[in-house]
Amino acid sequence: MSREAEVRHHADQEVGKGFAQVLHKAREAERELRRAQAEGAGTAELRAAGLAFDRALTDALRTAEAARRATLGVRAYDDRIRRRKGVATPEGAKWTAEVDRLRTLREENRLTGIVRAPRAYPSGAGTAPTH
Repeated sequence: MSREAEVRHHADQEVGKGFAQVLHKAREAERELRRAQAEGAGTAELRAAGLAFDRALTDALRTAEAARRATLGVRAYDDRIRRRKGVATPEGAKWTAEVDRLRTLREENRLTGIVRAPRAYPSGAGTAPTH
């Protein structure tokens, strides 16, 4: 067990403590996105809400990953086998499932939840270049 692993473990424990707060912010951002979608908001508002939800999900994912690493223990930072044993525990499996769920939700939002804004072409361009 290295000193670096101990430092990283302590840092991950501190970050992981805030998971409930960060997850609450992600839920609020999702609620705002769903509200905007239900009201038929404009493209700019939908895009802003989708991007805010993406940022909130990314923060929640980072926090969940830190909590997962902290749950696996100090030795898991340096030892692959210890990491696998940690994932096999009920607590390790819970955090692994949470990380996977958040990652899937973020990817789904990136594919379907962020409205693409139309591109603005410079004046005088008129048409797209042909090659």
